[in-house]
Amino acid sequence: MEAFQNILSNIDDFVWGVPLIVLILATGIYLTIRVGALQIRHLPLALKYMVKNEEGGTGEVSSFGALCTAMSATIGTGNIVGVATALVAGGPGALFWMWVAALFGMATKYSEGLLAIKYRKIDADGHVLGGPFYYILDGLGEKVRRFKHAGTRKVFGAIVKILAVLFAIFGACVGLLGIGTFTQVNSISSAAQSFFDPNMQNTVTIFGMEYSWSVIITGLLVTLASALVIIGGLKRIAKISTVVVPFMAIFYVLACLVILFCNIQRLPDAFVSIIRGAFGLDAMAGGALGAVLVAMQRGISRGIFSNEAGLGSAPIAAAAAQTNEPVRQGLVSMTGTFVDTIIICTMTGLTILMMGSHDIGLDGVDVTINAFTQGLPFSESIASLCLTICLIFFGFTTILGWNYYGERCVDFLFKGKKAAILTYRWLYILAIFIAPYMTLEAVWTIADIFNGLMALPNLIALIFLSGVIAKETKSYFDRLNHRTLR
Repeated sequence: MEAFQNILSNIDDFVWGVPLIVLILATGIYLTIRVGALQIRHLPLALKYMVKNEEGGTGEVSSFGALCTAMSATIGTGNIVGVATALVAGGPGALFWMWVAALFGMATKYSEGLLAIKYRKIDADGHVLGGPFYYILDGLGEKVRRFKHAGTRKVFGAIVKILAVLFAIFGACVGLLGIGTFTQVNSISSAAQSFFDPNMQNTVTIFGMEYSWSVIITGLLVTLASALVIIGGLKRIAKISTVVVPFMAIFYVLACLVILFCNIQRLPDAFVSIIRGAFGLDAMAGGALGAVLVAMQRGISRGIFSNEAGLGSAPIAAAAAQTNEPVRQGLVSMTGTFVDTIIICTMTGLTILMMGSHDIGLDGVDVTINAFTQGLPFSESIASLCLTICLIFFGFTTILGWNYYGERCVDFLFKGKKAAILTYRWLYILAIFIAPYMTLEAVWTIADIFNGLMALPNLIALIFLSGVIAKETKSYFDRLNHRTLR
């Protein structure tokens, strides 16, 4: 197992090396320039659109339902466990680089949502097919078809098709072997064990390993609940997400705010540690650059893991929105990154830093549990229960959202064959079932690897379609301003 983990770690370091981090940030910066820092200038309008559905739009679910489906996948255990892991490995400065990734990631997420609507397909039954594989295939394909030389068109046409297929393959794998299953269920079951059986008093041996009964029971319940919803498809997932996602986000933020207000005197020091850590000011002169790079790598990778800007996952859900305006849905989509990272991840990070839980030798969910038990003005059992409830809701909705993403990827790969989609669905449920028995380190490493691989085809498409994004943006706001003036 140690040799396997070493192999995974080497692959992860290569995939999430400096080149990919630079590519993700550069894409966000470039798109920010192309849309005129829209994520800052038009954030109030985006927040208004977030809760106000478009009338008469075409699609399968409401714009808010599509956003909640996307947020059900993005607001997950990464907001709790992922932030803790980043702070333990990269120090307080990792939170700063999460903010940077989120700021530019909002422009990326806006662009993804816009392209998802522009290039989506709606069949005769009203079923929506959309996502990066379609804007790669049709958007980039349209550019390739303009090439004058037939040989050049053929070569680049083949490359475009390969990129679309690779995205779909990586997307299906991320759902099945990464964000959608292993990381979520593993974190949920670990939290359940920490609350119900922290001393491992009630155990059973499976495959030579000892597990708490709380882990086994939790895994079975999550598997059953997930299966019941997953079988219902997108509309059932969206219906549950529109209720659960707002509730869980508000509940978690309120719990974090209680910790902040009860320990407000520690808040200034937390912000100082974030800034000093982000720029290596606490490290010795020779190690400052290394400290900054570690903070950047951990912060950006966990930020992307959490808000998924650039991965291309959210536009799969955005494509189903009932709207006729690509820009409008792009604005709605970018609010997901704002809520996910700027609000929720920040709440987690501040509570951990204020309570010093990142620097006492703990790992994973235990870091955040420690912050809650130390920071909330309740007994340890009640504080731990609050976080356990949040983890269960966060993880459960992410499982549902990523199942939808994975199925749409399989739909694209197998041209809508129901047998392939059903096979993936049952494999997904099986992965949920075995997830509690995967080791924490291996789980997060596998998820990181697939994240990085999935991002590459999508980022290439976003860069080459930036002209389309800029043109659509200008056209929409010109029309909006004209209506306002009238």
